Amino acid sequence: MDLIKLVEKQFEGEARELPEFSVGDNISVGYRIREGAKERVQVFRGDVIRISGEGNNKRFTVRKISSGVGVERIFPINSPFIEELTVHKRGRVRRAKLYYLRQRQGKGARIRERVSY
Repeated sequence: MDLIKLVEKQFEGEARELPEFSVGDNISVGYRIREGAKERVQVFRGDVIRISGEGNNKRFTVRKISSGVGVERIFPINSPFIEELTVHKRGRVRRAKLYYLRQRQGKGARIRERVSY
């Protein structure tokens, strides 16, 4: 097992400067999309419902509601396709995984905002 971690450390690139965020935060991720020969940046805004993995394999799941349908997308933290990451609201949650939001809708799916003094 130590051999695997040793190889991962060798292939580790430069650490990206992304803002601190946690589960429950409302963020927008600017993700670079390639369509044929063209490239564009598509913004995906929603709530972080999970952060998993460790080190180089860390990833986070963002959930949003689009036309009344829940859409989730998983982003690797070290992805070269992430152009920007903006934190809009800090959420006050008591769990590490917010899977219960999948069954909620409307006001029941709201996350309280964390108050900082």
